[in-house]
Amino acid sequence: MIIQEVIDLIEEFAPTPYAEDFDNVGLLVGDPREKVSGALITLDTLEATIDEAIAKKCNLVISFHPIIFTGLKKLTGRNYVERTVLKAIKNDIAIYAIHTALDNQYKGVNDMISEKIGLKNREILIPRKDSIKKLITFVPGREADNVREALFQAGAGSIGNYDNCSFNITGKGSFKGNENSNPVVGERGKIHYEEEIQIGVTYPSHLESKILKNLFKAHPYEEVAYETHTLDNINQHLGMGMIGELETEMHEEAFLNKIKTIFNSGCIRHSKLLQKPIKKVAVLGGSGAFAINNAKAAGADIFITADLKYHDFYKAEEKLVLADIGHYESEQFTKNLLYSFLSKKISSFALILADTNTNPIHYL
Repeated sequence: MIIQEVIDLIEEFAPTPYAEDFDNVGLLVGDPREKVSGALITLDTLEATIDEAIAKKCNLVISFHPIIFTGLKKLTGRNYVERTVLKAIKNDIAIYAIHTALDNQYKGVNDMISEKIGLKNREILIPRKDSIKKLITFVPGREADNVREALFQAGAGSIGNYDNCSFNITGKGSFKGNENSNPVVGERGKIHYEEEIQIGVTYPSHLESKILKNLFKAHPYEEVAYETHTLDNINQHLGMGMIGELETEMHEEAFLNKIKTIFNSGCIRHSKLLQKPIKKVAVLGGSGAFAINNAKAAGADIFITADLKYHDFYKAEEKLVLADIGHYESEQFTKNLLYSFLSKKISSFALILADTNTNPIHYL
């Protein structure tokens, strides 16, 4: 396989259009046309990660965090970012970063955290808006089945646990072709009326180009009449964070000790304990202070995240417990998630989980 084929698989799992605007995801270093000798899967890409890739004969590093986050104006090796990028380039090693594209997936980072904790009845904590679109097109009745099937094949018409979803209205369309037209039905220069079916389907926004390509290919008319709209509907399968329930409620201290063990946290910083049982749990891997109010609004008993500042803890307001388990600790299983997905898709080269511990924080 070449690098681009691996990228296509990764983006099938976590499409980059769903990454946050501030992020820097995708292929950061390397030529997508290069053949892959091996892929090292890691949470962070550092010099030590590149050294491990060299030792294990991997010319592709698949990283959760992007080593290049803001623009690089020079490559002189003056800091750890520049040294890492230089070493990768010198050794023909490509670097791909997935970050918030995976954060926003239902089966992504936060689902993995929830799985480790054992949460049931999981839902997205902050569902994504503006990611569901609707297509309406008009097709001769005899061709409607073919066009619908082409749209379904491209990914349109999937709603939660259902697929092949569409709404169809029968009506009469009219048109008149000019002297340069070549109508499939009717005659050039004469108005024509045709019994047509209006087909309406919804679809995730990242599939639009593929869906429109299939529409144009399957539609019999010379000029395809269609319209697309972005819906206000929230996407229940896309967004930041997750909330779920424990099978059995737990005492606060017992639950925090359980979390500390599961995530091997050096310590857990938390807000005031409320002497109430923990049942409903909200999680958000990495820096999650922005979601505190969402966790409160969702009725969580505790919100597990990382990188909380001093004043963030005041926002608990004795309505829930805020628990900072550490940035690395909250996302450490992400590489296992990527490995599990890709290992089911790839058998032509080695997929290797990185051994390098990239956690920059140490505890006494």
